[in-house]
Amino acid sequence: MLTSCRRLVFLKPASDGWMRRALSQGCCALVQGGKLRAFLCQSSSSSSSSFSSSSLRGPSTSCNRLGPYGGKPGSRCLTPPSAGRRGLSQGPSDSSPGVRLRTRLGVTLLIGAGVLGTWWYVRSEKQQRQRLQRLEQLKQVAVGQGDFSLLDHTGVRRSKRDFRGQWVLLYFGFTHCPDICPDELEKMSDVVRALDREPRLPRLQPVFVTVDPERDDVVAMARYVRDFHPRLLGLTGTPEEVREASRAYRVYCSAGPKDEDGDYIVDHTVLIYLISPDGLFLDYYNRTKDDKQIADSIRKHVESYVKLFPD
Repeated sequence: MLTSCRRLVFLKPASDGWMRRALSQGCCALVQGGKLRAFLCQSSSSSSSSFSSSSLRGPSTSCNRLGPYGGKPGSRCLTPPSAGRRGLSQGPSDSSPGVRLRTRLGVTLLIGAGVLGTWWYVRSEKQQRQRLQRLEQLKQVAVGQGDFSLLDHTGVRRSKRDFRGQWVLLYFGFTHCPDICPDELEKMSDVVRALDREPRLPRLQPVFVTVDPERDDVVAMARYVRDFHPRLLGLTGTPEEVREASRAYRVYCSAGPKDEDGDYIVDHTVLIYLISPDGLFLDYYNRTKDDKQIADSIRKHVESYVKLFPD
């Protein structure tokens, strides 16, 4: 403990920097009655340097040998800050800035990874709910739920599974149609051409299914589809196969009476169907929709598409 102390100089509590100066000079703080009374400084010089306060409290150690300058036996004094600890007058701690920076970076990375993992989990759960909700909605529509087996205009047998993974525009009509079917197929071809000019969008597959299998055989379909888009695929089959495909998409068709030349008109549903890569019906477009409106609708469907079935 202190064996020699400087002369005590009692300063007012409001003196600026009194505690900082005392601690920086290795002084011992004298505490009596639970209050800080003075700072006792050990030095060989004769210059005085002691400070007092009336209100500071803190941990203390016994100091029984304070010399003739202010101590009574049994008084307690607060020891100055130990070496290596950060006192009121000391600079930054000895810890390396690089270590502190690495620590902060590590904590930031851990927090970022946690946030990213939470986001990914919430997003996955949301997509799963969207898939289930969309699947239920499409099941309730009950359009295009079944399969079909038809011949294309090259004579190759085709089924619904052959178009999985593709966006499909599907139209039911017949080759002897005087005006409506050619107009709708031309409109469908214009939509495909417009979307083909946008590289970010997938290529659409246009498909034409006949509702008049009696006259529209493979040769007739091949001759007819040449007048429209080069990717247009014509499908035909037996009357029963065509009826099954028409029924799956709720297409009404009925052949009218034959004239004296044996010609007749087939009354049928006039709709263009949009089929998703999952093979499910997504939307339809009637005669009031032009090619620009249909193309805009398809863009929105493609952008908001959520895959329903895993590969």
